[in-house]
Amino acid sequence: MKFKVSFVFFLCLPILIYGQDHTRFVDSIRVSNAIPELSYAVVSGDKILEINALGLHSIDLKDVATINDRFHIGSNTKAMTAFIIAKYVEKGKLKWNTKFFDLFPDLKKTSKAEYYEITLEKLLSHQAGIQPFQGENDPAVPDFKGNPVEKRNQFGKFVLTLDPVQINSEHKYVYSNAGYTLATMMVEKVTGKSWEQLVDQVFNKDLKLNVKLSWPENQKAKDTWGHSFENNKLSPVPSNTDYHLDYTEPAGDINIKLTDYIKFIQLNIQGLQGHDNYLKASTYNFIHKGIEDYSLGWFNSYENNQDFSTHSGTAGTYYTIAAIDRKKGIGYIVFTNSFNEATVNGVRLIIRKLKKEYGS
Repeated sequence: MKFKVSFVFFLCLPILIYGQDHTRFVDSIRVSNAIPELSYAVVSGDKILEINALGLHSIDLKDVATINDRFHIGSNTKAMTAFIIAKYVEKGKLKWNTKFFDLFPDLKKTSKAEYYEITLEKLLSHQAGIQPFQGENDPAVPDFKGNPVEKRNQFGKFVLTLDPVQINSEHKYVYSNAGYTLATMMVEKVTGKSWEQLVDQVFNKDLKLNVKLSWPENQKAKDTWGHSFENNKLSPVPSNTDYHLDYTEPAGDINIKLTDYIKFIQLNIQGLQGHDNYLKASTYNFIHKGIEDYSLGWFNSYENNQDFSTHSGTAGTYYTIAAIDRKKGIGYIVFTNSFNEATVNGVRLIIRKLKKEYGS
């Protein structure tokens, strides 16, 4: 079947300090919401406060969960793409206010005039008026040919021929996967490297994380199976299923182990606490708080006098959420290998409980 998606500097493993253990509670939520596998963690900038992996790789298998299992993180990829771009802004290859058409003047003649002033910052913060491309009611996309960079460039040219979405005081941003493709085109242009190469360079070579693309491999190795929700039941989806993101991979196509994602979240916590690491503290501050509502790969949310960066992600078969309490310097992560209303509700209950226990 073809699967159509819908969206919604500590390099060693940090010290484990188990102050609390919510395993029983979390597993009860997992079971009651029929989530096959769930991994979660609570972390500070340099410690893992709590971590566990619960359940099975698939509803059809007896493979028990481990903290080394891989999960597809969907739109939480956006924060990682913004992170990559931020590194090249620091290197002077780009500026946040670099205009898209300064790098692609040849595309101007076929593009809507309303896009002429769009910038890197506006693309990453969903303020460029780019059509959403979230998997539902999308314009029909041609079958572009070539390597990934060539396909993204053709897709970007196509996107810019479409009518823009109105940005106004009521709708300050319009969440757009395609906007991240356009931002990626910019960093690919100035570096001469593909997004795939940049992911490998920044996360695997520089930071020594084990980041991979697309769904976790479960045909040649024992690992998680994502589960779609069809005919009112969960169905395991093999990793070789034919699915596509319509050339918006930089917005949502990374898979990663929880232990490695923790390190990425900890870099962000450290930066928000004023410490330079792979990026400068000032860069982290801008990524997370530089723009109201949705900054660069992170939603800004404010709860009970708390200050959070948060994001969720799915490509229809996994569901991930990450939240950083910017005042207390605590990160909350939940990975699951299913996606339906019950999964989302269960994850929200877990996050709420963990925030109450660690954030009070």
